[in-house]
Amino acid sequence: MRRRPTRELLDTDSGTPSEVASSLRDLRWFNRWFGGISTSLRLIETVAPGATRLSVLEVAAGDGFVPRALQKRLPQIDLQVTLLDRAQSHLNGNNSIRSLVADALALPFRDSTFDVVSSSLFVHHLHPDQVVLFAREALRVCRIAVLINDLVRHRIHLAFAYAGVPLYRSRITRHDAPASVRQAYTVREMRDLLEKAGLGRVEIHSQYFFRMGAVVWKEQVSAP
Repeated sequence: MRRRPTRELLDTDSGTPSEVASSLRDLRWFNRWFGGISTSLRLIETVAPGATRLSVLEVAAGDGFVPRALQKRLPQIDLQVTLLDRAQSHLNGNNSIRSLVADALALPFRDSTFDVVSSSLFVHHLHPDQVVLFAREALRVCRIAVLINDLVRHRIHLAFAYAGVPLYRSRITRHDAPASVRQAYTVREMRDLLEKAGLGRVEIHSQYFFRMGAVVWKEQVSAP
């Protein structure tokens, strides 16, 4: 199954505020029941075993559902989360968490500002050269690793995306869910792109229901 880049409606807010809000609720449903939270949980536990405090920049965060769920599931870690998204309308309702509107490919932070930079269901929106650019930019502003939680492209996954159409709350989701699967990367493709960034060791795990969890470790430069 070849990758088919497709412009998703939520990317351009092509809907009413009510439709956008309903689509974000659909995303929460996907993340709760189809591997989103569990994948991000494994990624955090991989890069921070035994940690009691961790600063996280969540890129393309939307309403922040995934990092807020992690804060509840990891009470032993003080997760200090900053949400970043391209649209204020996606971030609304996050008064309890620091948030800002910015470009994920030109992060407005100094080098090594956060322990980790994380994203969920974001990288499949990017063209291959943008994946490399994002990985390099995210590695620049992190101290430990970049965490990528995303879909895996597969014919069976696409069939499930279409089968779920009657359950989706928003017409945006009815368009975007199959489109997301069509333009998602395979594990091999993702590994090749992240290794092309050339800035750290890459680990990728296959997760529940056609999800992948990727860790790009930041190389530690030894003092002379």
